Amino acid sequence: MTHVEAEIASQPSTWAQVADLGVEGLPRRGQRVAVVGCGTSWFMAMAYAARRESLGHGETDAFQASEFPRNRAYDLVVAISRSGTTTEVVDLLGALSSPSLAIVGDPDSPAASAAGTVVALPFADERSVVQTRFATTALALLRSGLGEDTAALAAHARRALDLLVPLDPAAVEQVTFVGQGWTVGLAQEAALKCREAATFWTEAYPAMDYRHGPVSIAAPGRAVWSFGPPPAGLPGEVTATGATFAGGGASLDPMAELILAQRFAVALAAHRGLDPDTPRNLTRSVVLEPR
Repeated sequence: MTHVEAEIASQPSTWAQVADLGVEGLPRRGQRVAVVGCGTSWFMAMAYAARRESLGHGETDAFQASEFPRNRAYDLVVAISRSGTTTEVVDLLGALSSPSLAIVGDPDSPAASAAGTVVALPFADERSVVQTRFATTALALLRSGLGEDTAALAAHARRALDLLVPLDPAAVEQVTFVGQGWTVGLAQEAALKCREAATFWTEAYPAMDYRHGPVSIAAPGRAVWSFGPPPAGLPGEVTATGATFAGGGASLDPMAELILAQRFAVALAAHRGLDPDTPRNLTRSVVLEPR
């Protein structure tokens, strides 16, 4: 078993452990919040920001760390970083005037030192370059601060490990992931997992925007995978091109459905003869030389 497979399989346990951490330091209802990260962490920030606003907890923006508008004031800036060493995140935390919270895997990391408050998730840290359980556990933590039931989420995660992956890696040459609201970030993350683990052609879009150009690549041998229920009519429009439509069910929380996409990414890597623990051109953390 690869490291990434073991880490994918551990997610029910790491999500369940979040319940014991409480919500100390997490965004409070009514605060104006920004959430930042890079790569996978940015997509988790996107998902949380949309989720928080949709549940009425307050204005919430998400930014790639290097694109944070430093002239804006927030009640709290939340930075997500597995390693706590990512250059853009560390630099931003060191320059902020707004209060900050870092969610990290390593409590002794530079990001933890630069932040005003730290929530460490060492039990969710990973050996893999390809990030899976840390990101979803961080999102589970943030969702717990919205009053969501992490024990129920962990139960959904267990189910996601037992379900069949909805697409056959040997039968598709391309997949587009789509979502709505907070699941757009999950769709982006699913696409990234397939690119990282298997160098596989994936794209991701808001589901309503898929019709505005991206549908042009739909064809036999390709697929669209929806996180959460799709817009009315979209499945039929996709299947009319000869492409396959997957996902979109209501039986799993969309964050748990991301586990299915992680498993699909690993299966793609195996089908293509690749080792998902050694992805091409990637390192576990992006640390840039000082300029």
